[in-house]
Amino acid sequence: MNFLIDPNVAFLLLVLGIVFGILALFTPGTGFLEVGAVFAIALAGYAIYNLPTNLWALIIILVGIVPFFFAVRKSKNWIWLIPSIVLFVVGSVFLFRTTTGTPAINPFFATVVSILGTLLLWFVGRKGIEVMRQKPAQDLGKLIGMVGEAVTDINNEGTVYVNGENWSARSRQEIPAGSYVKVLKREGLVLTVELADTEESGG
Repeated sequence: MNFLIDPNVAFLLLVLGIVFGILALFTPGTGFLEVGAVFAIALAGYAIYNLPTNLWALIIILVGIVPFFFAVRKSKNWIWLIPSIVLFVVGSVFLFRTTTGTPAINPFFATVVSILGTLLLWFVGRKGIEVMRQKPAQDLGKLIGMVGEAVTDINNEGTVYVNGENWSARSRQEIPAGSYVKVLKREGLVLTVELADTEESGG
């Protein structure tokens, strides 16, 4: 793993780890981005441990997490991405040093990688926050209390037709297909239902 003891390689791995980690926040569940982020940051960490570093630059990178967290989780305002990206880039570029104290990363390489990483994070970050700020097209909370129809027999599990869509459903009582049902609660994409009375079914 001697190739990792190269400031330019370590810098690239660190940037990739940060980019993969941020992308994973906006597209959770795929697994690929999460694994890529952990792998890249682990290799960068190995290099950081074995190379001369500037502690202040590492602190700058860590501080950059604060405005990013604020942008994604609190305010959902893309303007907070600006200080976050600047801190990440500056901290990464100056993280590694030579024995004389000067930056150890090739300036041209650092510029190109920083620009590409910044543009990617800026584009994905803005789009991701815009999506999070949008109101859902369908308020699934309104399903509670709605009356639908049992498509199949429901005994612990089955299918119901509610609000124009088929849903997986469960019930404490056996409900025959064709019966009207009332939605009691929703857990993900599964509805808990009960047999609707005559007035609720409109009969």
